[in-house]
Amino acid sequence: MGPAAREDTPLLGEERPLSSQFKTFANVFIAIVGAGVLGLPYAFKRTGWLMGVITLFSVAALITHCMMLLVRIRRKLGVANIGSFGDLGFAVCGPLGRFLVDILIILSQAGFCVGYLIFIGTTLANLFNPTTIMALGQVAPKGLYIWGCFPFQLGLNSIKTLTHLAPLSIFADVVDLGAMAVVIFEDVKIAVEQRPDVVAFGGMSVFFYGMGVAVYAFEGVGMVLPLESEMKDKEKFGKVLALSMGVIALIFGAFGVLGYMAFGDGTMDIITANLGAGLVTSLVKLGLCINLFFTFPLMMNPVFEIVERRFWSGMYCVWLRWLLVLVVTLVALLVPNFADFLSLVGSSVCCALGFVLPALFYLMVFKDEIGWKQQIFNSGIVLLGVVLAVSGTWSSLSEIFNWN
Repeated sequence: MGPAAREDTPLLGEERPLSSQFKTFANVFIAIVGAGVLGLPYAFKRTGWLMGVITLFSVAALITHCMMLLVRIRRKLGVANIGSFGDLGFAVCGPLGRFLVDILIILSQAGFCVGYLIFIGTTLANLFNPTTIMALGQVAPKGLYIWGCFPFQLGLNSIKTLTHLAPLSIFADVVDLGAMAVVIFEDVKIAVEQRPDVVAFGGMSVFFYGMGVAVYAFEGVGMVLPLESEMKDKEKFGKVLALSMGVIALIFGAFGVLGYMAFGDGTMDIITANLGAGLVTSLVKLGLCINLFFTFPLMMNPVFEIVERRFWSGMYCVWLRWLLVLVVTLVALLVPNFADFLSLVGSSVCCALGFVLPALFYLMVFKDEIGWKQQIFNSGIVLLGVVLAVSGTWSSLSEIFNWN
């Protein structure tokens, strides 16, 4: 999933030299592209391929706009120590602003990690013939693999500094791109041979579900401030960001459409589960599992920092970290479907982080300087974010618990 390991640190390298336009483009790419893309073909099956594409590009445009709102707010305030989304929340709304951002970051980062465990458990259960695995009591093979990760994650998440794990964020994206390339190649080959029936519009009842998955796939708003800080030519940051998001949207759209057109109604919640049992596809699945396994502690690190700052005076606390890892593991065991969970996190938390707070902060800071058109437009984004959060959360929970 797209977001970086830490909300307030650069993605490429430990030093902080100012970045060129190309390096900024690469950093945005790393911040956004993640395992969430693997759930897009299933989401397109639910929404219809054309509605999925329209939704995807609309979300990409809105997220880009909201990212630039955060940049404009920081430039307007001119506060030197605004290095992260939480700092910006504090500068605009005081402790309440930081608290809101902290809570949402905890939920989103922990949500990403739940998604990782669901992916790992499901993929390994499909990769190794589940009939050869003796389930313990009522624990399914997926659950056994998730519990198998647990003791190792306790060890990895006990590391105080994750400096030596930082290169894995780059490795993760290399593996993700390789997996996407293999899946797209297989999709094209299968789509030409089989040509299954596909639907363009799945109806408005699944619109919010599709929006949730798309918002999750593009989540990375917390990285925009440190990325802009590192860019050498800051005046061109908006153009570079828009170009990056446009390229990513094209890749995501092609990936979702081709995946759905290859397998039609048989498209599974994780598209790699549709691939055959060949050596290359097996290596891709295994590589994705390995990279998500090691990305887990990187993604949990902002959660540890916030929780330790608020409950342990900012000091390292291993039992608190273990408790958080246990909670994430238990949630992963309870959620049956990868794409449904993507939609839930995207709808509930990522809409608030990506749409509501940036537009709301912007209206508060620029209320006396912007015209009525901008006020209406950004108020509309706040309203859209709230509607998406409520409706999308209900839709996703309905899917997860079969309330329909």
